[in-house]
Amino acid sequence: MPFPLRLILFLSLLASPLLAASMFRGNAAHDATYASPPLRSLHGVKWCVATGGPVFGSASVWKGLVYVGSDDRRLYALDLASGARRWTFTTNGPIHSTPAVDDTGVYFLSYDGIFYALDPGSGTLRWKFRSAGERHFEAKGLHGMQPATQTMPDVWDMFSSSATLANGLVYFGCGDGFVYALRESDGTLAWRFHTGDVVHASPAVANGLVVVGSWDSCLYALDAKTGIPHWKFKSGEDPVNHNQVGFQSSPCIVDGTVYVGCRDAHVYAVDLKTGRERWAFSTKGSWVIGSPVVHKGIVYVGTSDTALLLALDARTGALLHSLDMKLYTFSSVAVAGDFGYVGTFDGRLHAIDLTSFKPAWNFQTPASRADPGHVLGPDGRLSPTLFQVDPDPKAPAFQFEWMTRICDRLYQAGSILSSPVVADGTVIVGSTDGHIYALD
Repeated sequence: MPFPLRLILFLSLLASPLLAASMFRGNAAHDATYASPPLRSLHGVKWCVATGGPVFGSASVWKGLVYVGSDDRRLYALDLASGARRWTFTTNGPIHSTPAVDDTGVYFLSYDGIFYALDPGSGTLRWKFRSAGERHFEAKGLHGMQPATQTMPDVWDMFSSSATLANGLVYFGCGDGFVYALRESDGTLAWRFHTGDVVHASPAVANGLVVVGSWDSCLYALDAKTGIPHWKFKSGEDPVNHNQVGFQSSPCIVDGTVYVGCRDAHVYAVDLKTGRERWAFSTKGSWVIGSPVVHKGIVYVGTSDTALLLALDARTGALLHSLDMKLYTFSSVAVAGDFGYVGTFDGRLHAIDLTSFKPAWNFQTPASRADPGHVLGPDGRLSPTLFQVDPDPKAPAFQFEWMTRICDRLYQAGSILSSPVVADGTVIVGSTDGHIYALD
């Protein structure tokens, strides 16, 4: 390669935001478009690492290492090429967030309510910050369950807010209802902003604004330096069952527009400057938990009950295509080249050719193939017996316990709720079977 061309390539790599840090959905804007070559054909499992519990959060890849948390309370640093364990760090709670990584540290929130900063090479603690405490979203009569007078934690609240690095600050939300901005250098508080409920969505940062949703059904845009609110966007309400309410989806910011899903069964496009709705797409009662990705003017995002992967016009919100995924999609689509990758509750990682919008290949976890909880029917959809926890229809029902057992059975099937990451032609994803998979 001639010297001028090498110099141009070197300078372009230095300027790439993907090299500044690695975090949930790739970068601070959460656009989830990776510079890696796509994995067009699945050859097999490059490596597989077992943790001591389900993996809900996603991995971050930084300078040859994969950083990922587990329900076993540990954060793992693994070699990207081999999966060899470099180090682990143990907290006092499950880790359902995705770590953010740069040369200064590995930053993440644990369910013990503490936000940690570790040395990326050794895993030693640099500093920690104690929040007011983590918790699940909860409400009385949640999802219409009995008893209606009892406050219940939402078993579908599966993710914690992931850290976002920008402007020398680290931003994250918490179950205490706050959005925090800490100084990356020493963990001191720069500002915090209180919302009306749990914040488990991950903040996206662009154009001097931090955009994040809360379980109070509001999407907030805050000044990145001060935390002063610029605007608030209100989504739908469900004051009786608290089912169609709140933001679990994390926003994606592209070309001055915020794209985000909501449990009120809509995908929204909101103007970044003003907070005004540009369009809203109804998913006909189905939650949108995963975060949207925009590729060549098309928004890709999955749904829960309708089990669809949607392709929407980024400008108008019009439905262009949809794919039947057969099961809930809580994972977010990652894009490399013209391929998208996304996980589903049946333990499958799907590769979609975005040019034709057709499946290219899929990977199935061993637990999914075994299906120990008998959650899948012959057609690959949820078994009709899954929700028949008690065969006696006249038995007294405490449906909250039912819902907990149903989720446990789904987890046994090796569900892929983690969002995939693509690096060096390898797709990395975690599963509720407790394993981290690297596919090539």
